[in-house]
Amino acid sequence: MLLRRPLQTFTLPLLRRHLSAAAAEAVVSPVDHHGANPLSPPYDYLPGHPRPNPKHDEVILAVPRVSSGRHVAAKERKAGRVPAIIFEQENGQEGGNKRLVSVQSKQIRKLVDHLGRSFFLSRLFRLQVWSEHAGQGELVESVRVLPRKVHLHAGNDEPLNVTFMRAPSSALLKIDVPLMFIGEDASPGLRKGAYFNTIKRTVKYLCPADIVPPYIEVDLSELDVGQKLLMRDLKVHPALKLLQSPDQPICSIIGSRAPEQKKGK
Repeated sequence: MLLRRPLQTFTLPLLRRHLSAAAAEAVVSPVDHHGANPLSPPYDYLPGHPRPNPKHDEVILAVPRVSSGRHVAAKERKAGRVPAIIFEQENGQEGGNKRLVSVQSKQIRKLVDHLGRSFFLSRLFRLQVWSEHAGQGELVESVRVLPRKVHLHAGNDEPLNVTFMRAPSSALLKIDVPLMFIGEDASPGLRKGAYFNTIKRTVKYLCPADIVPPYIEVDLSELDVGQKLLMRDLKVHPALKLLQSPDQPICSIIGSRAPEQKKGK
């Protein structure tokens, strides 16, 4: 069973934003063996935590879009492009500095199909805006982005529009991080014939942009019948801030009906 991570302490500047002043003054920040504090920038992924696989890195190409509206969107889609917006959300709350662009429909469809929608929305990309056809003319902007929303056609899953957030190192991003369940083969409860009940497939965190997790591993290898895991049990980088109740369950092992009950039917 996943054990709850020992209580992590925050640096005073970060704590003052999320805790009371009294609570912030009452703690001392941990320092790793290299002398670097994992709760202070610059952030880096910690050993044992999932990190993006570089083989899936891809530059998303775009061109400027001068206006919005249904007519413009329909024209863009007919030309094989998807209307998109790039904006900023540095503190996880406010949007601004918007730029209207169009991205290649085939490229977005390929990324969503390959990664899966939830994993596409939790991965950073480099987005380049070119003055002419994507990859031609003058480079207008090259920025790291996180896909915030992607709307797909209900019938054929073609992308209809995409929203991106600029993701500089200073940004704090609200992200629904997908969960990846592991250790099913070793779970005592599942080996007894019980079944796995998935309650949550994503969990919302406020993440520093440099350490956005592509997913969170949930270890089921020690879960027995009747046991469950809560959001507080998830093993994440200590600089991530959970934006949901820590007492919410994410999964459980539920026992099957007794043999006597089955025979009586």
